[in-house]
Amino acid sequence: MSSATTAQPVHPAQAPTGAPVPTAADRLFLVLIAVCTAVTAANIYLAGPLLPLIAHDFGSTPSAVAWIASVAQFGYATGLLFFAPLGDRVNRRPLVAALSVATTAALLAGAIASGTATLAVAVFVAAAATVVPQLLVPLVAERAPAHHRARHVAAVIAGLFTGIVAARVVGSLVGQAYGWRVVFIGSAALTLVLGLATAYVLPSEKRRGSGPLFAGLAALPGLVRSSPDLWRACLRQAGMFGAWSALWTTLALLLTGGSYGFSTATAGLFGLFGLAASAVAPLAGGFVDRFGAGKVVRSAYALAAVSVPLFWLGGHVLWALFVAAIAVHAALVAAHVANQTLALTTTATPATANTAYVVAGFTGGALASSLAGPAFSHWGWGGVCVVAGVWLVIGWVSTAMGARRR
Repeated sequence: MSSATTAQPVHPAQAPTGAPVPTAADRLFLVLIAVCTAVTAANIYLAGPLLPLIAHDFGSTPSAVAWIASVAQFGYATGLLFFAPLGDRVNRRPLVAALSVATTAALLAGAIASGTATLAVAVFVAAAATVVPQLLVPLVAERAPAHHRARHVAAVIAGLFTGIVAARVVGSLVGQAYGWRVVFIGSAALTLVLGLATAYVLPSEKRRGSGPLFAGLAALPGLVRSSPDLWRACLRQAGMFGAWSALWTTLALLLTGGSYGFSTATAGLFGLFGLAASAVAPLAGGFVDRFGAGKVVRSAYALAAVSVPLFWLGGHVLWALFVAAIAVHAALVAAHVANQTLALTTTATPATANTAYVVAGFTGGALASSLAGPAFSHWGWGGVCVVAGVWLVIGWVSTAMGARRR
């Protein structure tokens, strides 16, 4: 067995308590990484809330361009496969800077796109290059005191979900007022500034791995097979993130359609319920550090299971949609904090393990959201809820299987 899988992981709930207290500089560094994560994560979801405006601009219907949101997730998964494992092998400073510049260029290309095909290519490239958060999370886990590791990971995850909320709320408001192309330009500018600033403050690292540059990509299958905790985290998050993606990427179609008839800006304000994720992340980190990842994930799945029928009811009753949105975001972020902390601490190659984990999650999300668009077109909002429920069942079955094998 390789050295990448023989290291003894430190379980979050069993970590020693004698680690040094983080300094003010460490806390400021964590804040900058969280803000950079928020800005870059928003790029993955930029197109979703703007679909009605994009469709109108290109003379199409929102459901006919819904696939562009899925393209972003497939692009992100592709970028993770090639770029995120490099965190175990190369100096992250130039890599973060280069990816930030590439993302900026792709977003600007999207802003001047003349059709859906050109826009889809730009969105795919931007999402593939915007993997900076997943290069930074392993670094945060490495620098954190062992007994507070989940809390530090949770801080970055809170930034990630804040970015998702901003993509929906701010993107919808600005898009309604100035057009969707202005949103892409603004996001490009923020990505460039925050990405380069983060690269500047990152510690300089020597190349730490040997062999081919992309050896981490080839090592992924073996790493997942040899680490039961890692593959459980991957499958659990694929199910949870798929359910969330199916619901959240098509929500704008429900809110701006016949059931409610809201404007794009009003529908975007609905994303404020996603702030529940940012509030839950620190709590989830504390629970993982105290009780372990397994209990937190099981509780998150129970909460998500309750949210699906509430989302179905929300197709006609607005208050149910409010409650469901808070519940599914709380469930998603709690599961994400627990699963990602487990993935980062279960092998000796955290960046490669994190790649496997995030690729699995986003692949599950991309597949679910790619089915949600056609489901909405053929069966309405109820069809979307069925897709979400199926993905939760898949994730729950893998969780139950993992629990029996412990």
